[in-house]
Amino acid sequence: MDNTTELILIRITGVDRPGLTASITEILANYDVDIMDIGQADIHSTLSLGILFKSREADSGNIMKDLLFKASELGITLRFYPISVDEYEKWVSLQGKNRYILTLLGRKLTAQQIAVATRVLADQGLNIDAIRRLTGRVPLDERKAHVRACIEFSVRGTPRNRDELQTKLMELSTTMGMDFSFQLDTMYRRMRRLICFDMDSTLITTEVIDELAARAGVGEQVKAITERAMRGEIDFRESFKERVALLKGLDESVMKDIAEHLPITEGVDRLMYVLKRYGYKIAILSGGFTYFGNYLKEKYGIDYVYANNLEIVDGKLTGRYLGDIVDGKRKAELLQLIAQVENVDIEQTIAVGDGANDLPMLSTAGLGIAFHAKPKVKANARQSISTIGIDGVLYFLGFKDSYLDERGNS
Repeated sequence: MDNTTELILIRITGVDRPGLTASITEILANYDVDIMDIGQADIHSTLSLGILFKSREADSGNIMKDLLFKASELGITLRFYPISVDEYEKWVSLQGKNRYILTLLGRKLTAQQIAVATRVLADQGLNIDAIRRLTGRVPLDERKAHVRACIEFSVRGTPRNRDELQTKLMELSTTMGMDFSFQLDTMYRRMRRLICFDMDSTLITTEVIDELAARAGVGEQVKAITERAMRGEIDFRESFKERVALLKGLDESVMKDIAEHLPITEGVDRLMYVLKRYGYKIAILSGGFTYFGNYLKEKYGIDYVYANNLEIVDGKLTGRYLGDIVDGKRKAELLQLIAQVENVDIEQTIAVGDGANDLPMLSTAGLGIAFHAKPKVKANARQSISTIGIDGVLYFLGFKDSYLDERGNS
């Protein structure tokens, strides 16, 4: 920058209205200035607009005079700040720094929750560039159904200790009753294309094998084995064989009845509608049963279902299964296989699950989300959702409620 030009930052605050930004920039245009940076936020109809521009030194006085007259006319407050070359160069040098996105999510978000989360960022030497609310305007009546609040922080810098940051955020999510996602802000984050879901206790709020066992009169036996397996206390494959064997003799008609009355997880309808609308490929990778996965496939237009097949002879379950067991290792392999078939980079994939057998696919995917997960799973996942429905996944993908039409925003 030569001696005949100077850098000026203007900050404008006041009640927002149509045409305000146009009025300010039209004045700047009269003096043929270069806009070096511009940003705007609107909170409860109150505008905060910042513009950094480079102008001829000889024009600076007239620019400021014209802007002040316009500010008085519009009823807004305008402040000027000269920016030195050193300050500007320091700002430019930050351009190459890593960028991250911290997403906070809950039924509501309090000042305390935001304070502790942002303190973690500060302690790691990270700077917040921008903050935006992804959810719609929060009603005053917190008793309304499906109330949710989500704030996204755009962060710049390199964490002093990424694992320590992750651990601290996970601890806070448990103690403070909020969910979070901390992601590197790359091209892949904005271009996710494949999402894989566990089924039982993820897309539906029950474990189907427990429902089948209850009908077969072996509910308590099977439920105890299921809980131990999901906590990672026993091998999934062995527990699967034991549980299926206990279902021997159950009538096939019971499966149809259970499928027609599956308890769908809060937010599934909204999530599936949005994912399909925006072109995501969707898969169910389940340690449960294909029969029920196919029911959800038809209901939501899901692209892939991989689960376990129960053997049925003469309308009765035999207590055996057909083919290979879909366990945790197989889920991770299937995620990679589907990504290859769909020509999707693994960083563009998402996995969502709740149990110990979901951990391999959660760690394989570009974005792994523990959903209302068991403690062991949540402790080993990088992102988790425990406070709201499964449509919270949309906020971790950067969707705003305002992007969605009436059906998607229901």
